[in-house]
Formats: sequence, structure tokens, C-alpha cells
Amino acid sequence: MTRIIAGEFRGRRLSVPADTTRPTSDRVREAVFSMLGARLDLDGLRVADLYAGTGALGLEAVSRGAASAVLVEADRRAAKIVRDNIATCRAGGRARVVDRTVESFLSAAAGPFDLVFLDPPYDVTTADVDAVLALLLPALADDAWVLVERGARTDLITWPDGLDEVSTKKYGDSVVHLAAR
Repeated sequence: MTRIIAGEFRGRRLSVPADTTRPTSDRVREAVFSMLGARLDLDGLRVADLYAGTGALGLEAVSRGAASAVLVEADRRAAKIVRDNIATCRAGGRARVVDRTVESFLSAAAGPFDLVFLDPPYDVTTADVDAVLALLLPALADDAWVLVERGARTDLITWPDGLDEVSTKKYGDSVVHLAAR
């Protein structure tokens, strides 16, 4: 069961698409938001949740005070679930789904974002993640934060110039990287 951990939507259960996503576990999400909370105030932030899956990361951010979240999901079945989860949280005024590829979304006018979650499926190559990080730079606010979740067995990502890694933590089969602009 995936649920919102804290904030306005605390306890709301989120639907998970069958066989199309790997949602970030509640334990990892709790650790992620603890890591973020030690470094920044979520109030009023503009968030992008790339490879949204269930939308849990973006919705958790809105629940904790972010002003808005754009949830990008290319899989149509997963995008429908994200829409349902936005409705479950009654976050329609602050969260929206963009059903396009991350690359297409970032190639169009997007941002500026203060906080970006990048949680691609584990089978997305590190080279592809590196390319998305490079595309992301123009969409970032001057003091933005980027959080990337990858499988523990994947190659290390390469941060583009302009993003500096500040923390890396391993949680079971997941590794979370946090960078600041």
C-alpha cells in the first residue's frame, strides 16, 4: 500500500498501476523528505515529479506545503492513476499531470522549478538519466534542488555543470542522490 506520509493529505491511500511502475516505498519517501527537510522549506516551492509513476513524490511535496507540482508520466495507464491520485488527495488546484515523455516535456518551455524528483524506472540507462539531467538545467530556478532515485546496482550518474551533489544515501535496493544548483 502506498500512502501519503505527512502533511495535509496524510494517510491518503494512493492507487498503484499494475505492472507499469515501481513506486518509491513509504520508508524511502519518508527518508527523502527528512533529507529535504533538513536543507529546505517546502512551503511555496514549484515541484516537478519526472517519471511520476503514482505521483507519490510530487503529491507528498504538495501535502507538505509545495505550491504546485507538475507530474510527468508518459505511460497512459500510469498517467490515469496519477490523475486519480490527485483527485483522491483533492489536489487538483495544485497538481497536474503531463502525459508526455520527460524529454519532450523538458524540451518545451518548462519551469522554473525549485525542486525536481527524477525517479525513472530502473531499466532506464544511466546515459539516458545523464541526458535528462542536462536537459533539466534550463528549467531549474537559481537555487533549485534535484533528487534522483536509482537502483543500487546501476552506474553512478554524472551531474552536469551547474548541479553539485550534496548527499547520497542507500536504502535497500535504492540509492538517493541529492544535488543543489
